[in-house]
This record gives sequence, C-alpha cells and structure tokens, in this order.
Amino acid sequence: MSQRNFTRTQVGIVGCGPAGLFLAHLLHRAGIESVIVESRTREAVEGTIRAGLLEHWVTELMRDMGLGDRMAREGHAHDGITLQYGATRFHLPLDELTGGKRVTLYPQHEVLIDLIAARLADGGRIHFGVSDTAFHDIETDRPRIAFRHPDGTPDELSCDYVVGADGFHGPGRRAIPAAERREYDRTYPFGWLGILAHAPLSWHELIYARHEEGFALLTTRTPEIQRLYIQCDPRDDIANWPDERIWAALHRRLETAGDWKLADGRIFQKGIIPLRSFVCETMRRGRLFLAGDAAHIVPPTGAKGLNLAVADVLVLSRALEAALRRGDESGLDAYPATALRRIWKAERFSWMMTTMLHVDAAETPFEHRIRMADLDFLAGSRNAQAAVAENYVGLPF
Repeated sequence: MSQRNFTRTQVGIVGCGPAGLFLAHLLHRAGIESVIVESRTREAVEGTIRAGLLEHWVTELMRDMGLGDRMAREGHAHDGITLQYGATRFHLPLDELTGGKRVTLYPQHEVLIDLIAARLADGGRIHFGVSDTAFHDIETDRPRIAFRHPDGTPDELSCDYVVGADGFHGPGRRAIPAAERREYDRTYPFGWLGILAHAPLSWHELIYARHEEGFALLTTRTPEIQRLYIQCDPRDDIANWPDERIWAALHRRLETAGDWKLADGRIFQKGIIPLRSFVCETMRRGRLFLAGDAAHIVPPTGAKGLNLAVADVLVLSRALEAALRRGDESGLDAYPATALRRIWKAERFSWMMTTMLHVDAAETPFEHRIRMADLDFLAGSRNAQAAVAENYVGLPF
C-alpha cells in the first residue's frame, strides 16, 4: 500500500472551476495559502468548451487582479443586446441604461485557462486527476480533505477552512447531511440544443428570440466561430438533429424581422443540455463552505452562472481573510445570508428571462399572452429596459 501523504494549508478547495480558481487567486492576493484538488485532468478542465458572458464587474476584477490581458485582446465587449418576438426586434442599450457598463463575451474555458496558468506561475498548488475526495472533521477547528493522486497515492489536506467549489455532483454539498440542507429546485420542461459552427458574424450583438416554435439565441465566440442555441426537448436524442434540421430551425426562429438573414456554416460541435434552477441555502456547516454550482444552478438564459460563482467567492475571500488575519469570524457567519441575497436575485432574473422567452407546452393561452405582453412592455418602456439592463450587466455589491 502507498504511504499516505499529509499536507498543511490554510484553505483547502475542492474544485478547479470558476469558484475555486477565483477564490485561490483572491486568497493569494491577501497572503493566504490555499490548495486546490480537482477530479478532472488539467486537459479536461481546459478543454471543456463552455460559453461565457462576463458581467462588467467581473471584467474589472480580472483586470485588477492582473488576469485580464488575454481577455482584453480576445474578448468581445458588448454595449447592448437584441430581443425579438414575433416580427418585432428591439435593441437594449446596456451602456446607456447603466451608466456605461457593458458585458464581455469570453468563453468560460478561456477564463479557466488564464486562471490556471497564473495560479501555477504564482507557485500555487493544484492537484489534478484526483479520486476518492472526501471532507472530514468539518465541525472541528482542523477540517481535512482526503483524496488519492492519479497514481493511487493517498493524500490528506489539513486545513483551517475547507471550501466545496466542486459543482452540483461533488462531495461538498453531500458532506452536509441531506436532512439538514434547505434546497429549492425547479426543472424546466425544455432544454437547449447548442452548436458551435464555422460561420461569419451575422449580428453585432446577442439576439434572444421567442418564436412560436420555441426560443433561439444567436451569440458568438470569434468573428469566424458562432455559438447558437434552440429550445428543444431535453430528453431528445442529438442524433435526431442532423445539421440541416438545426439550421432550418434557426432560420425560422431568427429570421422574422425585416430582410435580415442568418449566415450558416459547418457545425463542429453540438449537444443538448437540460435547464434547471437550484439553490442550496445551507452554504455552511462548521468550517465547510459551499460556493458556485455546489450551492446554486441557474438556467443559462440570464448568463449568470460563472458570474454568480465569482460573486460567492469574492464575499467568501474577504470573510476568510478577516478570520485568518484578525480572528474575526463575523464575515464567515454572515456569508450564507450575504451570498444568498445575490443568489436569489440572480435566480429570479434567470427564471424571468427563461419563462418570458421560452415556449412551454403546458402553458395556457392566457399565460402565453402574458409572456407576449411582458416582451411588448419591455420593448416600449425605458424603465423596464433599465431594470433588465441592471441585472444583465451585474448588480452592484
């Protein structure tokens, strides 16, 4: 049997996603040591292609942390978005409505590539490809994270505090007994079929469209690569969606305003994802804290997933700094309530955008008319547009 290793660190983090990496960087800036353990390999983490829309304050944070150089070169800043329903298309000027704030399209995996490289360059420790990860003694003053390295060697982190930033299926939330967790869940009856395609830019900003057949979203990754989505049955088989059927659906759902035409091209990635809303309000037990998808999931319609994870750890990093530097745990005690105020606002906005823009087969004709009235009101009301814009670019702290 391999000899067990023992490592001491101040904060042990499970999960090398946005929450875990941003937390490690924020703690490093405060002079606090951390170690990240991750079940996937580095190649898998960096190679999982995901869309990413960064709120204004997140881009400012990345620049302030010295992590925004590549984002500044390769990201696409947007001053507005376009919404569409029926034959009506209207522009939401985010910058005008929010005092100059905007959003930046920069895929999540690119953010992770930047953060991993910077963390390792700073001498940070990230253990990739681990297995059998488990939290122990979380209600004591010396919680532990046990795991195995890829070669099978057992290891253990002895910590002052531990953080489950390990996603919905990770061990973090499961370390809190199910009977003691307050959880709220909403599974939507529709999903998204997403594609990446080699195609020219069709529109200068995102288009969110509600069509009688269902939702569609036009976004971009680079000027030559476009990312598009259509509403579908989440239980459908992707094999039922040949490229020709996907493009036909996109053309029908997006080409409803004027003589504008969608430019198509060769699809090189496609898949179906379900949509759900989820919140675990029990974000702390003892010296274990949850952050990111371990504590909450939002449908992607509101573009809040990564941003909400960063918001969690911005609050948590400040609280951990106060506890470790000054022995003041009041911020840690307040962490769940502080984070949940923002979480529930993001959940509300994401739910609102999702229900307003998607077609639900179970909705009544009355409810359908209400959704159309929501869009019509939004198109004609500057105040309503300002409320959407404020949420979209990121609420202030």
